[in-house]
Amino acid sequence: MLRMELRARHYSHKTEQSYCSWVKRYVRYHGMRHPREMAEAEVNSFLSHLAVNRKVSASTQNQALCALVFLYRFVIGRRLGDLGEVVRARQPKRLPVVMTRTEVDAVLQRLNGEKWLMASLMYGAGLRLMECLRLRVQDVDFGANMILIRDGKGQKDRTVMLPQVLQKPLMKHLECVKMIHQRDLADGYGRVFMPYALGHKYPNAATDWRWQFVFPQKHRWRNRQSGEQGRHHIDESLVQRAVAVAVRAAGLTKRASCHTFRHSFATHLLESGYDIRTIQELLGHKDVKTTMIYTHILNQGGHGVQSPIDKLLLSRED
Repeated sequence: MLRMELRARHYSHKTEQSYCSWVKRYVRYHGMRHPREMAEAEVNSFLSHLAVNRKVSASTQNQALCALVFLYRFVIGRRLGDLGEVVRARQPKRLPVVMTRTEVDAVLQRLNGEKWLMASLMYGAGLRLMECLRLRVQDVDFGANMILIRDGKGQKDRTVMLPQVLQKPLMKHLECVKMIHQRDLADGYGRVFMPYALGHKYPNAATDWRWQFVFPQKHRWRNRQSGEQGRHHIDESLVQRAVAVAVRAAGLTKRASCHTFRHSFATHLLESGYDIRTIQELLGHKDVKTTMIYTHILNQGGHGVQSPIDKLLLSRED
């Protein structure tokens, strides 16, 4: 029932898995009692347990709260009232990890093929990893130098730039992908997963070149019941692993990941003088306060301020 309600509201697969997991933990914590038999006091107890005993982060505790609010509102059919004095996990004020331009270049030089292309898009257009992997052929507009991001975080669409230096490599990549798709069609396959109910509305769209993923998986998936085969996008773990290896090979001591390319994109645009509202639109942030974190990065570390020890020791050398 919970899964059906989540899917009816077009929640992502990851959110569905997460919410179901939190509901199971909630039920187990209270001795397998049915959620209908419980209310605000039990939710309070569970959330406080997460903060005090499990020592989860503030974002993790908030995710658990969202899952339970959804459960009671849409599945059980009643809203939660005042939860009282919930022990809240402390929200740490952390700055995102950002690579310098030199470090980005060093990491990219240690990637190749489609992994290099995906990492270049994440840095060059500020894409999240899953936004990059979920790109369809029709989302890339070479004529307008633009990429359309569909159903980004918060189910919002937005457009970002298509970097000029990536146009030719991306075209060449798509030529190879098209050959694979045509070969799949010749074998009687070539279907792709269609979002929402579009597969039922447009039965032939699943084999249409426009709907194919820009970065398809190497091997076809197979439906054991129907025998259908097709290609989903490449698994995110393969890209994450490749980037992690490249970061180590480049000798970086920072905890850089795929998402660090996005952080670096925003920070480098700010350094180049672009205004915060433009960067907010490119990143797809709902609130400009989220984007403002990158201004804090620029202001950290005493940029433009000379350390007193530099002045002291440099004067000795003179």
